[in-house]
Amino acid sequence: MAHRSSRRLRRRRAVSAVTLGALVVGGSLAYVAHRHAATSRSVAGSSGAVSTSARATPATCPLTGLPAPGGAVPQRPALAIKVGNDPGARPQSGLDAADMVYEVQAEGGITRFIAIYQCNAPTLVGPIRSLRWVDWHVLGQFGSPILVYAGGIEPDRVALHEQGWLHPVDALNYTGPPFVRTTTRVPPENLYGSPAGIWALVGRGRAPAPVFAFASAVPRGGQAISAVTIAFSGVEQPTWTWSPTSGVFVRSYAGAPALDASGQPETATNVVIQFVNAVPGSYDESGPNSLGVHSEVIGSGAAWVLRNGELFRVRWSRASLSSPTVLTTTAGTVLPLAPGRSWVEAVPPTGQVTVVPASSSS
Repeated sequence: MAHRSSRRLRRRRAVSAVTLGALVVGGSLAYVAHRHAATSRSVAGSSGAVSTSARATPATCPLTGLPAPGGAVPQRPALAIKVGNDPGARPQSGLDAADMVYEVQAEGGITRFIAIYQCNAPTLVGPIRSLRWVDWHVLGQFGSPILVYAGGIEPDRVALHEQGWLHPVDALNYTGPPFVRTTTRVPPENLYGSPAGIWALVGRGRAPAPVFAFASAVPRGGQAISAVTIAFSGVEQPTWTWSPTSGVFVRSYAGAPALDASGQPETATNVVIQFVNAVPGSYDESGPNSLGVHSEVIGSGAAWVLRNGELFRVRWSRASLSSPTVLTTTAGTVLPLAPGRSWVEAVPPTGQVTVVPASSSS
């Protein structure tokens, strides 16, 4: 599938549509554009003449909706790094600094992360693990991103290099910076990368357009909740628990906090639970009887959005590889996320999600 440039994509998003689906997409992007547009109008004198002067609003990070560090969005592409999540990969490094994280199912019931950076950049990210089919299908909506991975089966590597819009970086091709092998982990869980070094390696590029809309005001129609457990499989069942004191959802496994290598808990301002179709891949990923899981993130389906301690039941839709994921209510309006870090959970049909409502006394 041909991929349009980010400039052409933004131009196409701004064009008014006449079908309901296009109105939804256009509405989402108009909402985002409205947050970045600023015009101050003042009444001048008793004559009633109005003067208009343009005044730039503070720059906001496209993937978080938060003020950009230093007042300017870094002119660099989104950087996606494939991070392991089997028990031997924990605790990971750098997830607590990601602008966005996608969690996708891999073979054997485990999940892996696609950690995405643009405004933020930790010192090291890892452990870096191998490529999967779903990776570039997720990343098509991020313009011209970088994807860092550590090898992969040949069919996936061939297909990845056919994506001319994406810059692939196989960490296994490097014996030094911007990658490092730690001495405190057993291979393959000991490979880490420096985001700053990876950006320097690839060179400058355009910042991505926003994928989601953001708004601080809490939408109506949410359900107050205490926690949500996502059972990807019998061996992978993370829980997100709302923390009223910190205003974020905190991740845990079987009651134990999920900690970053720095000792900080993994948290998210928003958790988007995207119910997707998934089909077996055509090739074994890690040995006999280990067919990959192709989570289909282009199309449409149900989604649950967790923000501000509430759950919102919406629909997700994504028209093409280069289109953003749009979250809409039953009324057809775009549901914005709260400004902050977001985790997207791509849950296959075999997964189960359990909600713990907020207690009546809370």
